[in-house]
Amino acid sequence: MKVKYCFFSLLFLFSFQIATAEITLPNVLSEGMVLQRNQSVKLWGWADTGEEITIVTGWDDKHYQIKTPITAKWEVEVSTPEAGGPYTISFKGRDNEIVLGDVLIGEVWVCSGQSNMQWSASTSTGIVNGEEEVKNANYPNIRFFSVPRRTAEYPQENVPGSWEVCTPETMKDFSAVAYFFGRRLHEQLNIPIGLIDNAWGGSPAEVWATKSVFDQNPDLKEDALGLKETPWSPVAPSSLYNGLVHGLTPFKIAGVIWYQGESNVSRHARYKKLFAEMVGSWRNAWGYDFPFYYVQIAPYKYKNPEEGVYLRNAQREALKVIPRSGMVVVSDIATVDNIHPPNKQDVGLRLANLALKKAYNSYDGEVNGPLFKAHKVVGKKIEVVFDHAEGLMAKGKKLTHFEVAGADGKYYPAKAVIKNDKVIVSSKEVPLPVNVRFAWDNVAEPNLFNGAGLPASAFTSE
Repeated sequence: MKVKYCFFSLLFLFSFQIATAEITLPNVLSEGMVLQRNQSVKLWGWADTGEEITIVTGWDDKHYQIKTPITAKWEVEVSTPEAGGPYTISFKGRDNEIVLGDVLIGEVWVCSGQSNMQWSASTSTGIVNGEEEVKNANYPNIRFFSVPRRTAEYPQENVPGSWEVCTPETMKDFSAVAYFFGRRLHEQLNIPIGLIDNAWGGSPAEVWATKSVFDQNPDLKEDALGLKETPWSPVAPSSLYNGLVHGLTPFKIAGVIWYQGESNVSRHARYKKLFAEMVGSWRNAWGYDFPFYYVQIAPYKYKNPEEGVYLRNAQREALKVIPRSGMVVVSDIATVDNIHPPNKQDVGLRLANLALKKAYNSYDGEVNGPLFKAHKVVGKKIEVVFDHAEGLMAKGKKLTHFEVAGADGKYYPAKAVIKNDKVIVSSKEVPLPVNVRFAWDNVAEPNLFNGAGLPASAFTSE
């Protein structure tokens, strides 16, 4: 029995040594992938220490020689061309060779957040016009990489998953928001698009931030450690960053789109800080300040009064502290009885238009709804000035959802009229107004839009 045990132990060790002598790659570097165009991108993997590896990039037939260091992890920077493909990349070592085929060069975006980003055409409640959208989802140059759910106590060097071509079969289970975002980019830019979906329904922002965020911010750490277990998502701080994000950080991306916040409404007071720190931690991990575009949560019947609108306001204010960010407002497509609005087309379109204008300079239209800029008390009235206010209009007979307050802080409904792309508000109950707020309710579906047909964000002037 002892001899048999030793034999199998030696066999295991011998097999392990053979396995570790071979080149292995992370899952995100695989057949059918999209690499970021016109960049110095990293290729990396693992091999036996001292292993000499030759890498050949098919778009320029350039050879790269590298020797695996003592860590057994190797990496090399290669230059990518303008968008195109398909190409091959080969990795040849002493004992094996890996050839990746059908590699495209284009634009790569990470698509993250909670259930509204995760929501697909095949989810039980579906999306608007779901059957037709699935049927027409034949885009060979759009590629999907879905990261299966996995948590981790420590940052992981690899994430599970594989690249797939966009077809009706693959699209129906992929993030609908991400798909509509990618389709718009693909059609407008006419280049390959890679979409990496690692969203997890019900997840709070705390699980997506790196450990350093909490080490450096005791207030955020206290909040994170106080999270209660839920049936939808893990709540351990950094657990989804460790399991679903860190292994992607060597992979060059164009940017991130994000749809999350519903699970943080009860902790809205520090969301702006937490969100900004989380975005900063991702950028630090990747090593550059990529664009970060996000969706303001939609009106919904939350349990506690005003907690949803406080979170929406925190997201609006985060624009001021997160460089290279953008936010889309979706109050006009809300379903206040359903936290998952089925109109994912407009969400993806608005995110894509942000990217096309800000990241690619390929869209001339307005991409933002009216955003509160300033207020000025003029006698018994308040003038409200907005950014992105050209063509300011009310959809309906009169403008709704404005309130004013005096020095006592008590708000009353206000009459609101549009004049020269400003909103003038007043109330008989408040002869000496001090502050103004708009759409200040969990379920408010206001009717203030700009000429581009984009809705105004909720705000308070306090």
